[in-house]
Amino acid sequence: MLIFDIKRYAINDGPGIRTTIFMKGCPLHCVWCHNPESWSPQPQLLYKQSKCIGCQTCVGVCPEQALQLTTDGIKQDANRCTVCGRCTDECPTTALEICGKAYAMDELMAEVEKERDIMLDSGGGVTLCGGEPLMHPTETLELLRELGRRGLHRTIDTTLFAPWQTVELLASECELWLVDLKLTNNDKHQLLTGVSNAVILQNIERLAQLGADFFIRIPLIEGINADEENMRETARFLQQLPWKQRTVNLLPYHDVGKDKHRRMWSRFNPDGIAMDAPSEATIERCTKTLEAVGLNVVIGG
Repeated sequence: MLIFDIKRYAINDGPGIRTTIFMKGCPLHCVWCHNPESWSPQPQLLYKQSKCIGCQTCVGVCPEQALQLTTDGIKQDANRCTVCGRCTDECPTTALEICGKAYAMDELMAEVEKERDIMLDSGGGVTLCGGEPLMHPTETLELLRELGRRGLHRTIDTTLFAPWQTVELLASECELWLVDLKLTNNDKHQLLTGVSNAVILQNIERLAQLGADFFIRIPLIEGINADEENMRETARFLQQLPWKQRTVNLLPYHDVGKDKHRRMWSRFNPDGIAMDAPSEATIERCTKTLEAVGLNVVIGG
C-alpha cells in the first residue's frame, strides 16, 4: 500500500492519542485542499526551492533529462520523469523528495506498534486518512483487519465518495468514521471538488441508518460554504439523520496547500476563486445555525 505520511501523537483525528496513516490517492480535487500531494495514487517528485543551492547535481544524475535549473529553481518535465529516485538520492540538501512509499503490512505495523502503549493508555488508536482510504478498498480492509487483530481502535477519515458496498464492508471493521462534508449544493460541489456530492450524501444517510458511529467534519471556508444558505441546508440535512453522535467539527480554513502546490510545480487555486479563513463572527453564526437543530458543534479537531 502506498503511504505518503505517518503522523504520530495525533490528537485531532479521533479519540485519544493516535497514529494517523495517510494513504495516497483521492478522487476529489478540492480547490482548498491542504494535502494536494495526496491526489495522485502514484509516487511523485516534490521540490522545496528554499532548500535548493542550485548545484545541479539532480540535473546531472537524471537518466531521463527531466530536470533543469531555471531562474525559478529546478523545473520538472513530468512527461519525462519516471520518479526513479536518483535525484533525491544525490541531492545534498534534500530539496527533492519522493512523496509516496510502498509499505508491506509487517513494515507498516512495526511503525504503528512503536506507539502502542501511548495509544492504549490514552484511549486512542489508528486513523486511516488520505487522500481517500476508500479509494483502496482491498488494502484498507486488510489494514483494518490487522489493526483489529492487534486490539487497536480504528477510525477512517473519509469523504465517503465510494460505492455503498465498499462503505458497508469497511463499516464492519471500523469503530469510528470522520466524514468530510464540503457542500450541500451539488453544482457547487462539482465545480469546487471535481465530483458530484450525490453519492456522498446518500452514503451519509445509509451510514446513519446502519447505526455506525461517525462525526461530521466541515472545512469552514469564507466564500465557499460558510454562507447562511449552505449552513441552513447542511443543518436540515443533518437534523433528519438517525444519528447517535450528532457532533459536527467545524474546521476553519487555512491555506497550507498553497506551498505544497509550489512543491508539486502546480498552481494553487488557478481560477482565483475567492476563499478565506472564516471570521469569529462567521464561526459563531454557523455554530448557532447547527446548534439550533440539536447538533453538538466543536471548533477544530
